[in-house]
Amino acid sequence: MAAAIASGGQVGRSLPRLEGHDKVTGRAEYTHLMQLPGMLHAKIFRSTVAHGRIKSVNTSAARKMPGVYAVYTSDDVRKVIAEPYYGPAFHDQPILAIGKVHFVGEPVAVVLASDPHVADQAAQQIMADYDELPAVFDEVEASENKTLVHDELRPAGTFADLKHLKGRKWTNIALDFKLRRGDVDKAFATAANVFEHTFRTQKVLHLPLEPHASIADYRDDGITIYSSAQGPSFVRTEIARLLGWPENRVRIKVPYLGGGYGGKLYIKLEALATAMSMLARRPVKIAHTMEEHFYTITKHPSTFRIKSGLDKDGRIIARKCEVWWNGGAYADIGPRVTQKSGFTASGPYDIDNVSIDSYALYTNLTPAGALRGFGVPQLVWAYESHTDMIARALNRDPLEFRKQNLLRDGRPQATGTILKDAAIEKVLDRIAERLNWKQPFDRGKGVIRRGRGFAVALKAVISPTTSVAIVNVSADGSTTLYCGTVDMGQGSDTSMAQMVGEVLNMPAESVRVVPRDTDVTPYDMGTLGSRSLFHMGHAVRLAAEEARNKIGHLRRELGEPEGSNAPIAELFRKKYGMQAGNIIGTGIYKPNYIPPDANGLTTNATPFWMVAGSGVEIEVDTETGHVRITRLINVADVGKPINPKIVEAQLSGASLMQLGFSMFEKMHIDGGQVTNASLADYKIPGIHDVPAVMENEAVDTYQSNGPFGAKGVGELATFGLSPAIANAIDDAVGVRLTELPLTAEAVFRALRAKANKPLGDE
Repeated sequence: MAAAIASGGQVGRSLPRLEGHDKVTGRAEYTHLMQLPGMLHAKIFRSTVAHGRIKSVNTSAARKMPGVYAVYTSDDVRKVIAEPYYGPAFHDQPILAIGKVHFVGEPVAVVLASDPHVADQAAQQIMADYDELPAVFDEVEASENKTLVHDELRPAGTFADLKHLKGRKWTNIALDFKLRRGDVDKAFATAANVFEHTFRTQKVLHLPLEPHASIADYRDDGITIYSSAQGPSFVRTEIARLLGWPENRVRIKVPYLGGGYGGKLYIKLEALATAMSMLARRPVKIAHTMEEHFYTITKHPSTFRIKSGLDKDGRIIARKCEVWWNGGAYADIGPRVTQKSGFTASGPYDIDNVSIDSYALYTNLTPAGALRGFGVPQLVWAYESHTDMIARALNRDPLEFRKQNLLRDGRPQATGTILKDAAIEKVLDRIAERLNWKQPFDRGKGVIRRGRGFAVALKAVISPTTSVAIVNVSADGSTTLYCGTVDMGQGSDTSMAQMVGEVLNMPAESVRVVPRDTDVTPYDMGTLGSRSLFHMGHAVRLAAEEARNKIGHLRRELGEPEGSNAPIAELFRKKYGMQAGNIIGTGIYKPNYIPPDANGLTTNATPFWMVAGSGVEIEVDTETGHVRITRLINVADVGKPINPKIVEAQLSGASLMQLGFSMFEKMHIDGGQVTNASLADYKIPGIHDVPAVMENEAVDTYQSNGPFGAKGVGELATFGLSPAIANAIDDAVGVRLTELPLTAEAVFRALRAKANKPLGDE
């Protein structure tokens, strides 16, 4: 599909975000702050054991507390929802624990009260007794199936790209994705050099500053749910399935979101709120505390074993990748992460012989799901650290070694899909230029040593997915856009309005974007994986073009001369004799896709490729191990930016989020118990962690099949930062860390080990 040609002067504007004024003046409405007449507040009693059979749940003390409306368990839930299991990949997660608990923090019972403080106090009075069972927490250990989390797995069958999931018994492996290209064993046998390393990433949180919140208002003829959801269309579909209702009896309304990052995708609190409202026959609100983030959804911890074979000239001729993804107690969307990110595990390199095994594992931890980057940052952490280690072992310049092996347009990626419009080399070159890579570098002196490093990465977008948009031109010429993409701070409403303005030749500021409401806004697969600008952008473009064509037809019908620029309002008055009527344009976009074969190969894995890289300059205090990032560079291929200022903000925000995951964020877990479940103990980046110099650049490219030459940006700056910092630490002080986060303690221990000095030995 050829990209639309810009003509209205709106694409390329750094237009301030349309919703910005409401947010900075406090007028923006969030689910967390909403109230409905007669509304009850729900507070959750959670499991204190990682794995166990529920012997009893004693709610008597909670029920007796003044002000308590009701206390419910799974026995009550099953009176209104017979099969209360949900999930986007497997129907494995119960609304409230049934028979067993599978992780510390799993919801077991709920207290309802008009006062949330009363409900909270009552929830603390509930007592549960368990027969504890063996638990498994490590992803590699879980793959051995010695301790089983679930007895049986039932595929959901909802999404086209997950139709291949099969029902399974007696296994912790939700999905084992395999890719085989070429003859890896033969290539390794002929390799002049072979390198093998193992890398690990930790369990971290999305931590949007607005926690999860949902309000369900059940009526006999339907239900309305207000929720901080990234995918209202999926929520509607899943709630309708749970209730056995047609979709038109389920309405999902999404106010502003205070961040999401993937953590508010699919069902989170909506099913529980629905069940509670059905039982109470009143509106019920569930609003998490910050602590409850830790028991809802996280990023996938991972273990990645990577092995590469090189010929005598330094070309990578074979790569074997084994990745274990720790999905926690419920699969959520882990199988998609395992496959869709897994097939890029060999990196942005041209390798003829590739073997990839990517495993989605159940463990007895908080479930893991989509988080900004969708698994790719875990992979890049490994393969770009591995690449630098190889270059240093061979005494090669890391830049030249990469360029020798780089995947370029026209060549097949590991899946067999031909690379197109992926500016990997251009991104890499710009990082090197900004770092002055070929110039002498100040290495520091005394106890402060300086280093620099970089990394580059490739990601495929989720496919196949569908987006639908409607553009409504009213009789006075004003224009309204209806689309399901959720603006959670990334500026999508503004970019979509710019596309409408571009096609209809009107200021984007004059386009109203309707808040997400499934009774009004059409279907969208979800706001995730940097897909929205491309997929919904095409749907919006098509809808606006159809509206423009209808306006043109109306001009011809009314006998307007060619090239007439009579106002649209005048055309309606001529047509209807008054200010009346509408012109409606609709657009539906779903790109082509070919599912992978038994070897994981396909000629069409993705409609577009995402490319980005990071470069850093750092200082390491060799007496303490403290690392200070003095300069951070983000370079990305976003095609033609629809809104350059929003692109810059997305690159900055993504990189700072990844900086926390790289340097200090980690859920500390002891026997399944999270020991730092508060912002007092779980450190996120603060102003003093922000590098003194941050540079963001979108290279000059054009996505030939993108709307107005554009593609997504939201995740890109998460990809390469972690390995860039690790590579810089190695460059500065000669120690290599292979597990995140890169804390001062980890660096200090590595320095002591290098000096062969035990800790405490001065």
